[in-house]
Amino acid sequence: MLSKLKHILLPAVMILGGTVLSIAQETQGLSLGDAIKMALQNNTNMLNSKLDLQIARKKIEEVTATGLPHIDAKSAYQHLFIVPVLNFPGTQLSDTRVPFDSKTSLGTISELQLSTGENIYLNNIAGAPIQLGIKDNVSTDITVSQLIFSGSFLIGLQATKVYFNLTKQNDEKTRLDIIETVVNTYHMIQLAQESRGILAQNLENINKTLSEILEMQKQGFVEKTDVDQLDVTANNVRNAINQIDSNLDMGNRLMKIQLGLEDTVTIALTDSTESGDSLIRSSMQLVTEQFNENQNVDYKLMKTMEDLAGLDLKLSKSKFLPTISGFYNHNYQLNSPGFNFVPKDLIGINLSLPIFSSGERLAVVSQKNMALRKARNSREFVSRSLAMEASQCRNDVKLKLERYLNQKKSKELSDEIYQRTLEKYKQGMSSSMDLMNSQNQYLTNLTNYYQSIYDLQGAKSKLEKLLNINQDTGGK
Repeated sequence: MLSKLKHILLPAVMILGGTVLSIAQETQGLSLGDAIKMALQNNTNMLNSKLDLQIARKKIEEVTATGLPHIDAKSAYQHLFIVPVLNFPGTQLSDTRVPFDSKTSLGTISELQLSTGENIYLNNIAGAPIQLGIKDNVSTDITVSQLIFSGSFLIGLQATKVYFNLTKQNDEKTRLDIIETVVNTYHMIQLAQESRGILAQNLENINKTLSEILEMQKQGFVEKTDVDQLDVTANNVRNAINQIDSNLDMGNRLMKIQLGLEDTVTIALTDSTESGDSLIRSSMQLVTEQFNENQNVDYKLMKTMEDLAGLDLKLSKSKFLPTISGFYNHNYQLNSPGFNFVPKDLIGINLSLPIFSSGERLAVVSQKNMALRKARNSREFVSRSLAMEASQCRNDVKLKLERYLNQKKSKELSDEIYQRTLEKYKQGMSSSMDLMNSQNQYLTNLTNYYQSIYDLQGAKSKLEKLLNINQDTGGK
């Protein structure tokens, strides 16, 4: 079990970059349910998953707003260094001749002599100058637009809702992953603590026996080799305890990372290790549960991906439909020129109609159709794979349960053998080698026993996650 614990805790070593001793400033009592609840509130992955849900909600609002009225305003200041001027010349009858200017075409262009001898002249005269602009002006343009029909908008609105559902399923998957991780870490710490307690009691008994043997050796009843052999056994137990202490330190640090606790907090597990009849009953009950693929988060994710592929196909088909929008525009100028051809108010409808794309849109539809078929094939494959995995997980729980029962019996027998050998050794009826062998046998079976509990609980946790049951209490 020690090697297994070391393997499990290796990621914690990589994260922590070594063991750092610190003085705990507070103690946090944790049941398994409390640990799961705290992890679901504080775990970084869970916090990010909740943010993804909020982003998905805002995405729905964003796409919905595309189909609602939009109001845009623009304002501009302009300065003209030279203001254009327009002059419309006119004609005038006069009794005065005006010299004709060929450059401006102004002046007398014809004359008429009356019967009275008086001359009348027809003159081109300059008109009043008209400015075609304003030297300094500010203009404001306000436009109200409303989407009337767009196939892309309608499909996009459906897609955002499916995307939100996908985000919820990813959130559920994150939740299940965190629960499984916390449950396994909690069980690992439980078993390590219980194993340490038994080894500590065992070491106390060995030290007591060693003290007695030392007295007997002083009186010449036993050889020094027997004392040394028993001392070696005690050292082996101490080494095992030290290794467990190191694993417990890393396990507690890993648990605090998973729960989002400060490193100064001391964790105290309040739940007892599930074993014996309780473990047997829960394991046998679990293997009778039926697998429902519609409850499995991985299958639900694949089903949603298929729905998204279907909407993507509809979106590509919607490119053949027209887009219609209406608008109203109001223009205001602070200073209007003499001639202003910009209308103050304007209302209209925009129509965009796709006519010919040389087969581009058809090619896109064909691609999306094949992508939908791929998504459907993947969903069916996952369905078959999950059914097979459920069967394998049930068999794994059964095998781990049988191994646990065998290891439980072996531990009890090896404990009895060790206790009998110890009594015989004290009475001089057994050698130190026999005592050491029985001690090693007991330690091996003790390690295998706790390893079998951990393996069974891990197999249960995996099957519970697959079936999506008992995930709020870790199977308790």
